Amino acid sequence: MKHALAILLLPSFANPGCAQEWPVYGGDAGQTRYSPLKQIDRSNVAKLKIAWSYHTGDISDGKTIATRSAFETTPLVIDGVMYFTTPFSRVIALEAETGKELWQFDPKLNRERTYNLFINRGAAYWPGVGGKRIFSGTLDGRLFSLDAKTGKPDDSFGKAGWIDLREGVADRYPDKGYGMTSPPAVYKNLVICGALTADGEPQGPSGDVRAFDARTGKLVWRFHVIPRPGEFGHDTWEGDSWKDRSAANAWSILTVDTERGIVFLPLTSPGTDMYGGDRKGSNLFGDSLVALDASTGKRLWHFQTVHHNIWDYDIPAAPTLVTVTRNGKPVAAVAQVTKTGYTFLFDRVTGKPLFDIEEVPVPASEVPGEKAFPTQPRPVKPPPYARQTMRPEELTNVTPESRAYCAKILEGAVFGSLYTPIGLKPTVLFPGTNGGANWGGASWDPETHTLYVNSHDNGMVLRMIPRPEGSKIPYRTQSVGQQRFWDPNLHPCQQPPWGHLTAIDLDKGEFRWRSTLGVIDELIEKGIPPTGTSNLGGSIVTAGGLLFIGATNDSRFRAFDKATGKEIWTVRLPASAHATPMTFMSRKSGKQFVVIASGGGNKYNKAYSDTLIAYSLP
Repeated sequence: MKHALAILLLPSFANPGCAQEWPVYGGDAGQTRYSPLKQIDRSNVAKLKIAWSYHTGDISDGKTIATRSAFETTPLVIDGVMYFTTPFSRVIALEAETGKELWQFDPKLNRERTYNLFINRGAAYWPGVGGKRIFSGTLDGRLFSLDAKTGKPDDSFGKAGWIDLREGVADRYPDKGYGMTSPPAVYKNLVICGALTADGEPQGPSGDVRAFDARTGKLVWRFHVIPRPGEFGHDTWEGDSWKDRSAANAWSILTVDTERGIVFLPLTSPGTDMYGGDRKGSNLFGDSLVALDASTGKRLWHFQTVHHNIWDYDIPAAPTLVTVTRNGKPVAAVAQVTKTGYTFLFDRVTGKPLFDIEEVPVPASEVPGEKAFPTQPRPVKPPPYARQTMRPEELTNVTPESRAYCAKILEGAVFGSLYTPIGLKPTVLFPGTNGGANWGGASWDPETHTLYVNSHDNGMVLRMIPRPEGSKIPYRTQSVGQQRFWDPNLHPCQQPPWGHLTAIDLDKGEFRWRSTLGVIDELIEKGIPPTGTSNLGGSIVTAGGLLFIGATNDSRFRAFDKATGKEIWTVRLPASAHATPMTFMSRKSGKQFVVIASGGGNKYNKAYSDTLIAYSLP
């Protein structure tokens, strides 16, 4: 009974003290990224200055060691202490007011091993029963419980402070990648974990979502993302195609409704992500928003955003808990942004769509053995915030060189729509594999019922080609031109704008405003108006009337007027901030700080940094 009482008494990060700080990756368990702070507002944001900066030392440009780094962290601030992670899965604690280092923890990640990128987006906080803990997952599949005061592993958790997440899900695939790049979710005494899994082969580590006891590390529940015989959704897999199926994982951020005890999973495409001839059917729970009972892992409801995904159109972002007005009454809802550019809105408890969703016919596949699903879901509202098609006459005209290069790529290509299956000829598709929206996701303003989402338009030109004889599946994709539909300078091949920041009224399902996001300096110097840029990372919104965002591939950090979309503050960074910022009020000085990770690199540029920067008013 003592344990049960302790569970009931644990805070849900809704008290006034927490509102002044940033105890969860998205500001709160609902991942709204909203702050009630308003010391920094429209009238004084232009006066922001650097208060302190901190260098992690964790950088890889791919020259000394094979894998490049991406500094994508969003720090937490609890009781005046800032906790954040580095690309090498280290955890660092700073005095939030000054940036003074308090402790470091190094899980000793094998840096010689090849990964897609060195990535870690952040840690999670548990208020604990006998002591506060920081939970952090690693790229190689370990989950650590650290004493929040000292950074030392908690000996009572797992094997001297850590558990091996590969056990039970990746045992049969020791050479396949499995790890965590996003923070776990915390609900009462549970640590709920998704994972990054290999999706380049049909079979591989399981993408199942699991909950562990925060005190001991013991497994409490496991949700099968690929339903097994007798489970709901198993009939959406033809034959034995469900067996050992890879991916359909939650590599992004999980969201918790602490009041109702619901955890929301943003699941991704099954393996392989661009050929599904060996997994015919709609393939639940791939690419589904799934609501589970957070205590038991029991499915409450789900919605599949892409049936039988063969485009790598993952759900990449945290679901956002919102409250909208319907018939004059408040409705607790969950909003899900996607790579495809669609925003889906559901009743949080029932899963009922709050705007109609149509099933529209889509083209069949010409690839032998593939059977594209005949329809795909399309919300009637809101309109898509990302490009979903391109016509030949929309070819770029920013420079003659870019136009000539891109025209060459398009020779003999087929111009597809959003759900045109990749064919045997080069197929032009929007959005590309990075969206649309990506893990940066959305922020929510409860004052105006506005959802803010940043997106970019980097299409893809792909074709299917045969795999070598004896391969597990007969076809794979091949890029035409660069990896994405852009020129050698990484300027997209269609006419700009290439990046947007969009404000969506979720009561009406309409855009409030839409702004071009980002600049390309060499094009500005040629007199070309702002084009927008590729962007990775998200925004936060404050009661001071501001929207803060890095994300753009132009080494800038910006503030927008949240009501109008006007850019009202811009500062240059050491490198692009492919991360989501956070804000907090210092308990010592009473000052509001805004913090951003400036790491550059990633998939979009060759300028690297390791700098965490805090801004405040002078």
